[in-house]
Amino acid sequence: MDTGILILRLLVGLLVAGHGVQKISSHLGGRGLEGGTEEFRADGFRGGALTALAAGGGQIGSGLLLAAGLLTPLAATGAIGVMTVALTVKRHNGLWVQNDGYEYPLVLIGTAAALAATGPGAWSLDAALGLTPYPLWWAALALAAGLGSGLLTRLVLHRTAAPAIAER
Repeated sequence: MDTGILILRLLVGLLVAGHGVQKISSHLGGRGLEGGTEEFRADGFRGGALTALAAGGGQIGSGLLLAAGLLTPLAATGAIGVMTVALTVKRHNGLWVQNDGYEYPLVLIGTAAALAATGPGAWSLDAALGLTPYPLWWAALALAAGLGSGLLTRLVLHRTAAPAIAER
């Protein structure tokens, strides 16, 4: 079981971190901070470069913590939060990723929540530091805080579309 959790942690954590790297740099196929800023503006978010830096930094930090199995409930909360924002951006496209839907963010949210519930496994920094096992209520807290922070971010930073003015 610990080997499976390690593989899952590394896969999901490094993908989330890599996604953040793309938001703020030209590494891993990213378009740099300017490209990340443009992406957020195109998706209707305020804040420009600061929003891209916060999202990218949140993804990098939570992804690396998940991969290392360090402070796993906190790492899961961060990943769930940033992926909740991504889900809200893509929800109008439906579920499936081939239509630019929210399938991928939903899988990452579910996986981060599952890792918070199972714990990081024996091969983790949490285990090495004696922080495990985490009580199960941490998983519920991570899911609630992650979803809540993502939805609050969307509410605070997303511009509402101006009503269309009817032509006369």
